[in-house]
Amino acid sequence: MDIPLSVVIGAGGTGGHIYPGLALADALRRRVPDAVISFVGTERGLETRLIPDAGYRLHTVDMIPFDRSLGARRFTLPAALLKSAGQCRTILREQRAHIAVGMGGYPSAPVILGARLAGLPSVIHESNAVPGRANAFAARLTPHVALAFAAGGEALPASCRPEVVGMPLSGPLAALDRAAECADARRALGIPSDTRLLLVNGGSLGAARLTEAALGLAERWRDRTDVRLLIKTGPAGLDAARARLMTTGADRVAEAVAYLDRIDRTYAAADLVVCRAGSATVAELATIGLPAVLVPYPHAPGDHQTHNARALTGIGAGVLLRDEDTTAGSLEAMAGSLLDDPVRLHQMSGAAAAAGVGTHHRTAADRLATKVLQLAGHRSLAAVPSQR
Repeated sequence: MDIPLSVVIGAGGTGGHIYPGLALADALRRRVPDAVISFVGTERGLETRLIPDAGYRLHTVDMIPFDRSLGARRFTLPAALLKSAGQCRTILREQRAHIAVGMGGYPSAPVILGARLAGLPSVIHESNAVPGRANAFAARLTPHVALAFAAGGEALPASCRPEVVGMPLSGPLAALDRAAECADARRALGIPSDTRLLLVNGGSLGAARLTEAALGLAERWRDRTDVRLLIKTGPAGLDAARARLMTTGADRVAEAVAYLDRIDRTYAAADLVVCRAGSATVAELATIGLPAVLVPYPHAPGDHQTHNARALTGIGAGVLLRDEDTTAGSLEAMAGSLLDDPVRLHQMSGAAAAAGVGTHHRTAADRLATKVLQLAGHRSLAAVPSQR
């Protein structure tokens, strides 16, 4: 009897690594329904909630971030990496894994090292236009690198064989047609058809700078009836944001939420988004054609969020706003002028499709799944199925 395909995926920390990993897992399950797919992460990231909620097993290891902000604790990184790689080797053997996949972020590096120690094939997916520290290290351990953006391969070791596959997206996002689904999405969210919706999305953990500016903007717009704001704060900032909206009367025009569990529906309803420029977010916006004000996180390694943002700003699908310039006033000027210009919004919405940017993200999960199956030597190598 054939041993079922077993794949172990390293993904954790933030949604930007976890959601593409889940999209890959779903694509593998579509191709090989009896596949055994599990994840490796840590106890401190969003993976502890997102991965079990998606129906996949999560193994945890004792890895710490590749982050200089740890201070003196960063000198323990080599020991933590070796310890967690040993844990990963054990997990890979227990799972009878055929292949290991690293989706970026610090939990994925020990998975790739563990695969090297176990003598298993591995592949990493680099989601940013500038490789992160974990993937820059992991790329020395495997020649197999899949890229979301072509620019992501420029700083990788010469031994790598990078291939652009795009950013794996969940099925609902990959298939989203904003124009067709807008009316139903607005009804579900209680947004009148003649009201413009501004989404402020600070990423999976929220962004204090964006939340502060959005709350100030809601106070300025609290007497308007033609706009609504939906502010994703992350769990840490939710209570304070809701209290401030209530106190100032801005709750008449704005709502604060910790998470966006139906991001596809929210994207379909929105006219404009203000957001960070994480790679997954940029790929999503390029794919669905949602106009954006992009505020790159200024402390991202290699300033990779600014490089990510150029995928949209360079073709007119988004505009850039520096983090230090993001205030209620600047947001009112920039987002307000865009919301008042439906022709400009329409042009921005169509810019990504006109430039051919984003279309490859729709099938990226299946392309990456094909690469995984090839490296694993699995018998199921049928043509890539459509996500439509």
